[in-house]
Amino acid sequence: MNATSVSRVAHSRFGVLPDGSEVERVVLQWDGGIEASIITYGASLQALMVPDVAGRRDDVVLGHDAFEGYLARRQFFGATVGRYANRIAGARFVLDGTKVQLAANNGVNALHGGLEGFDRRNWRIVRIDDGDRPAVTLSYTSADREEGYPGTLDVEVTWRLSGPMELSLDMTARTDRPTVVNLTNHSFFNLSGARSGRNILNHHLTVAADHFLAIDTGAIPLPQPPSEVAGTPFDFREGFEVGARIRNDHPQLRVGRGYDHNFCLAPAGGEPRFAARLAEPTSGRVLELFTNQPGLQVYSGNFLDGSSGGKGDRLYRQSDAICLEPHAWPDTPNRPDFPTARLAPGEVYRHTTSYRFTHAIQGAIGTQSEVELPRSGR
Repeated sequence: MNATSVSRVAHSRFGVLPDGSEVERVVLQWDGGIEASIITYGASLQALMVPDVAGRRDDVVLGHDAFEGYLARRQFFGATVGRYANRIAGARFVLDGTKVQLAANNGVNALHGGLEGFDRRNWRIVRIDDGDRPAVTLSYTSADREEGYPGTLDVEVTWRLSGPMELSLDMTARTDRPTVVNLTNHSFFNLSGARSGRNILNHHLTVAADHFLAIDTGAIPLPQPPSEVAGTPFDFREGFEVGARIRNDHPQLRVGRGYDHNFCLAPAGGEPRFAARLAEPTSGRVLELFTNQPGLQVYSGNFLDGSSGGKGDRLYRQSDAICLEPHAWPDTPNRPDFPTARLAPGEVYRHTTSYRFTHAIQGAIGTQSEVELPRSGR
């Protein structure tokens, strides 16, 4: 099969910002495979059409059908999050002996880049590739002291169909002053479909982590080493249903109102490694996530409260989706015992994540038995 003949790209307007600037959408399509819709607002994954085991395609990420929904309320649906994903305690840290004060937007803490993070910026399309692996590259320049972060940061994000059933994400950043960088994508997944009306408690989750970070009531890691997952509801090494233990009376499930914790993966850098597997029994869809990041934030949609609508005029409620966010550990700038998120001039921050979809053999959810479509260029 000639990959060039079956892939294509569509480019259109998705909405208009209050200042009159256009929000664009680029749709990456692979006949018989997946289709990813990327919008410039937040460099966000707006839709992801994935076939089920019978070949029926459905959108598996939460979000909005029209741009007005993204503008009305900040919920990070599918967004690129930065300059620092997750939380920084007290919205401050010390870098090279200098105190850095950030914008506090989560109580006293800084969350997902501050008041106007990368998810609230309209990125610029710098390149569209309609070749054998269709892709779009977007860029954003974060000014020195934006949200309090030092250094001018030049960021590029590339979304690419790496094969008929694989979506890859590559992010790079460069700075002119020492700073901290921690980027991620914040997609909310429901492999039953964003309009299905079913939650994700039946999804079978595997996470390749022996440890996780226990948190306080502000979701800041406790001042202790990472906790072992063994013997706790956080042990997903062999795979388990998301809902099987989510209501266990465990102190960390109480404080997080479910799962909202960083799982400690292998050290960052190098080629992407297996981090997580999510499988849904009815559709047979299986998502495998590979990343070069040192952490994976697992968030079970605990704060979706039905107060706003989503795709298909549905109200999103608790556990209607799950986020698998690869990134550095939270509060790393204040924790010298954590893997560093420091970026210096001349260095290049690199984040690579791949979302590989397969289909489970009937009755094999929770195992490694699945039917996988061929990938191009692998």
